[in-house]
Amino acid sequence: MTTTIRYFWNHKWLLSLLSGILLGLSFPPFPFPFLQFPAWILIFRVISLSGTAKEAAYYLYPGFLIWNCIVSYWLMMASLAAGIAAIVANAVLMSLIVMLQFKAQKKLKNGWLIAVLQTAFWVSFEYLHHHWDLSWPWLTLANGWSDWPAVVQYISTTGFWGISFWVMLSCALFYQAIRLQQKKLKIAAFFLLGLFPALSLVQLPFVTTQSDEKVNVVVAQPNLDSYQPFGGLGSSQKALNLLFTISDSVRLDNTDLVLWPENGIHPNLSNLNTNDAAANLAKKKLKTKARQWNTPIVGGTGYIEFYDKDEHPVLPQYSNETPYLVYNAALGFYPDGQIQVYRKHNLVTVVERFPFVHFFSAIDVFDWVDWADIQHFGMGYQPDQFVAGPTKTPALICYDSVYPGWVRNFVQNGAGFISIITNDGWWGDTSGHEQHFAYARLRSVEFRRWVVRSANNGISGVIAPDGSVKKRTEYWTRTAFSYDIPVLTDLTFYARFGDWLPIGLLVISLGGGIFLVINRENKS
Repeated sequence: MTTTIRYFWNHKWLLSLLSGILLGLSFPPFPFPFLQFPAWILIFRVISLSGTAKEAAYYLYPGFLIWNCIVSYWLMMASLAAGIAAIVANAVLMSLIVMLQFKAQKKLKNGWLIAVLQTAFWVSFEYLHHHWDLSWPWLTLANGWSDWPAVVQYISTTGFWGISFWVMLSCALFYQAIRLQQKKLKIAAFFLLGLFPALSLVQLPFVTTQSDEKVNVVVAQPNLDSYQPFGGLGSSQKALNLLFTISDSVRLDNTDLVLWPENGIHPNLSNLNTNDAAANLAKKKLKTKARQWNTPIVGGTGYIEFYDKDEHPVLPQYSNETPYLVYNAALGFYPDGQIQVYRKHNLVTVVERFPFVHFFSAIDVFDWVDWADIQHFGMGYQPDQFVAGPTKTPALICYDSVYPGWVRNFVQNGAGFISIITNDGWWGDTSGHEQHFAYARLRSVEFRRWVVRSANNGISGVIAPDGSVKKRTEYWTRTAFSYDIPVLTDLTFYARFGDWLPIGLLVISLGGGIFLVINRENKS
């Protein structure tokens, strides 16, 4: 047995492959987030066994590839090429960060400094990976803990970055304790491992989830087929009438908001009346129904926004010399006839928006490519919200909800609860919709807000500010429900001060990186 363990502990390929499997099983729908700890200890062992940074990346890339495949294989359901590209590229980026962690391991002597810098490198990578055109934050370590909110209540202070910090620093300290055989490091690792969950369990009974002020929200889950025109119902009017019918079946006289999913409204609407009779009729019927119900209706649709010729946006398309852009948007129809628009900000790379399109357009001085035509959706920049009784709420569209920095804008601007509209039907009955629903639980804890979720095919539901699920629909069912949502206004530490933790770690990463470079030059 001892010989077998020793063989495994010194076999880089086995360590890498097992770490990838463990990390894959640490994410929803699997209930094993604690597997992240042994996985990262194995990764640090591969780093320690490697002779160069390139060698560490070479051996660990297959493990990262396995991790990406297990968690996000469903990407290929919507687009095979884009899904494969995302999985392969994300594993490459992870391997590059391992090279930095290798440098810290080899150039530094102090176990604490090594562990802190390795942690800073990884969390900085996760943070920066949220803030560029190739963003793919799905495998942020924190997301693996989304179905265990009781032990991560501290993210109301740190943001979900605190989870990644806790996991990574605990593992790095554990490995340094093993490598250096230092008892103090081992004690520190065990202390840190238990500290954060203990703080959460102490905090949990004091979380405010109720309020004297409530809003009644109707959530519709129409279960339209995303791959069929008009959801498979034959016409845009039939799809719209279905939403009216299932919403009205649970609507109350005191309902403050009717919430429909992303892509729920057919056909695409625009800010002008056009020659599209179906779109004009849909807009008229929505205005009429909002007035009849005396309730705002908020739902997702493709939104064509026409601009004045003198005030057109960057890279517009043109229709009869009139500039326009198409947005993935949420529209709010109010009883007084007003229409409000939110344009999705966080667009899925390639699938919804060509990456770095403005940069490529700027350097294409000979106009060889029609960048406006291939950019796909326009990007929204304003955190516009919708009125719901005495408060406001966003209609975060799908991918928006996994970016806590973006969600923070709405909470800071008075959102009394968080609304998410999504269409996870593109992925079929895979892990994708399970993960997306679970990740919303982290937003509820970070901001201490109720979360209301309308998904085309499911999972729709309601999540309390402590992360507990109060309402959850079945996937691939047609349903609707009504729920009284408490309005909360207090701001958490994270809502007030934002990404202080990852920014601090980014500063440490930059300082550590400069030190490692200078140290190398001095030795050379």
